[in-house]
Amino acid sequence: MTGTPPRPTSYWDYIRVEQLLGLQSGIAAHENEIGDDEVRFIVIHQIDELWLKLVLRELTTARNLFAQKPVPEDALAGAVQSLRRITICLDLAAQHFKLMETMRTQDYLTFRDKLNPASGFQSAQLREIEILMGLPDEDRIPLGNEASYMQALRSHDGSPSPALLRVERRKADGPTLKAAVDAWLHRTPIDGCSPGDAGDEAAIARFIERFLAGHERLYQRALDHAVAVQALTKADEERLRARYKGQFQGAVRHLGAEDVPAEQRAFVRRLRAAILFVDSNRTLPLLSWPGQIIDGLIEAEQSMLVFRQRHARMVERVIGRRVGTGGSDGVAYLDQTALKYRVFTEIWAARTLLLPPDLSPPVADRNWYGLTHE
Repeated sequence: MTGTPPRPTSYWDYIRVEQLLGLQSGIAAHENEIGDDEVRFIVIHQIDELWLKLVLRELTTARNLFAQKPVPEDALAGAVQSLRRITICLDLAAQHFKLMETMRTQDYLTFRDKLNPASGFQSAQLREIEILMGLPDEDRIPLGNEASYMQALRSHDGSPSPALLRVERRKADGPTLKAAVDAWLHRTPIDGCSPGDAGDEAAIARFIERFLAGHERLYQRALDHAVAVQALTKADEERLRARYKGQFQGAVRHLGAEDVPAEQRAFVRRLRAAILFVDSNRTLPLLSWPGQIIDGLIEAEQSMLVFRQRHARMVERVIGRRVGTGGSDGVAYLDQTALKYRVFTEIWAARTLLLPPDLSPPVADRNWYGLTHE
């Protein structure tokens, strides 16, 4: 007995074109009842939400990979690809603001009141991205009078909205990408030693000691040059010496994890050492893909920061510094998120500490990090 032959598929059925093109009327019964500017406003935001959907899928794929223990080395190329796609999606979303900026202030004001008290803050997918990446709740900036950003996702009558339920599901879906990546980087073999090995703590201490010795030589070299070419007076020389000394002391505090609670210090100390070890020796075969992961994480987060900054400048250009439709400080709120919403802080901080090759600690056994090792 033969089955029913498959029905031929058309482009419009597969993409659901008619349904898609019927979603641009906003709160009006039909889009013919609204102007071109409002339709453009709706379309751009809908496209952004589709880009965010793709970002979430790639973030989930990368998170699921790093949540494995151990992480399969042959899967790291796929993680790099996911991070690159995240960057591309956010870059493309940021480009849409050019089209928004063709709208004159007066044109936007003809329909802005319809949005009140709606706000882009209520984009559940943007909140999901922040959660999945690993933004801590305590680092969030209040939108307005809400006790929590979750409150802003409720319906006007206080009942759970689809946005709230979506974000609650995401909060329950751990670990975050940051937690998974940090755990993976923390397990990086440093000079052939891994967490739990008998000599691991000593290996970490040696690496940090040698790294700081390299820093001391680097800062002395930089200080000597700066004093020679910049110091016109004794006060100038003292100012430069204090500045370079402060930077070296900052490196000591960072590698000693003195800025974190005592119970987290051992983990963070090894994590920071591992990031510097990978970044300093990424030419070694076993550290090549981890080095690209580090680059991919910074690129993805940078694209998110640029998206936020581009959004803020677009809003300021179109409506200035008015109060946001959702009751926020508008542009001031957006600028704060672009400045403070950082997730992969350990990786960013490593850029301040990296040394030139001639001052970097030598790897104890370079062959261990070859394509094959014992």
